[in-house]
Amino acid sequence: MTKSFSVMVVGAGAWGTAIASVFARGGNETFLWDRDRSTINSIQCSGSHPKFFKGKKLDSAIELVSQLGNELSIDYIIFVVPFQKLRSAMVTIHESGVQFSGVVCASKGLELVSNALAHQIASDVFGASVPFAQISGPNFASEVFDEKPAAVAVGGSTGDIAKVISEMMSGDRFRPYATGDMIGVEIGGALKNIIAIAAGISDGMDLGSNARAAIITRGLGEIARFGEASGADPLTFMGLSGMGDLVLTCTDDQSRNRRFGKALARVGAVESAKNEVGELVEGVSTALAVHDMALRLGIELPLISQVAAILNGDSSPEEAVRELLARELVSEHD
Repeated sequence: MTKSFSVMVVGAGAWGTAIASVFARGGNETFLWDRDRSTINSIQCSGSHPKFFKGKKLDSAIELVSQLGNELSIDYIIFVVPFQKLRSAMVTIHESGVQFSGVVCASKGLELVSNALAHQIASDVFGASVPFAQISGPNFASEVFDEKPAAVAVGGSTGDIAKVISEMMSGDRFRPYATGDMIGVEIGGALKNIIAIAAGISDGMDLGSNARAAIITRGLGEIARFGEASGADPLTFMGLSGMGDLVLTCTDDQSRNRRFGKALARVGAVESAKNEVGELVEGVSTALAVHDMALRLGIELPLISQVAAILNGDSSPEEAVRELLARELVSEHD
């Protein structure tokens, strides 16, 4: 018989609430906390999220947390917050006195100021000895919440935490796959958002299906190149956190990053495009962080560099297309 564990999900947005539902369905004692007290209060009153999932009720096994403190003792803390707020969320939990044994992150990105991945931020805040796992894969929150079939990769700092978290999430409609390539899972989940912006820009310019397919394929190559330079296994990017997540976010308008790219191609201004999407676009900060890291590491990432140039105001979508097509010819694997 599988042992039951306890988790506290930090972040009651769409993905955080969906992740909490997965853990609750897996038979785990599941708590949900958010810095925004009004969201928690609203869920407590109505049983449903005030913004997402069209009024559908949350799993009754999810316990809402109004107040953090050392009386809370949890096996695993699951962070599902905007990535640029991940460090502050971790500091809040660290200072709250909540007791826990391991840290899990389901947010995707790189920290803009430090270029750090999630496990590096966790190490800074909690110490390098605390076990860490990253969850990433081709999932839209609404479909996971509605129990439509889905799969994720779980990359752990140790084989034990990856295996345990996978078992905790496993269910009839949700299939996790454990891996020891934590860095690859982090990078695949983060960088696919940049390529989704590029695909959105291409579709917003009506460049066609051929162009979108080329962007996905060449984008995957850039993700793998950056990942390998960062210590990841290139084969990881053939899996759920790489190709799987990349295809999903580049081809479906549920993707905020893709919608942002389409809007950017039309309106031409980053802030206006963000306002049109009306939700967090993680790929913007990630593109700038990855571009900075690539320059330091001496890695050539033409597609990602052009996205960063557009976001910085140093280029336009039209100029970026011309630059990419005018590059000196190289072999496919360069």
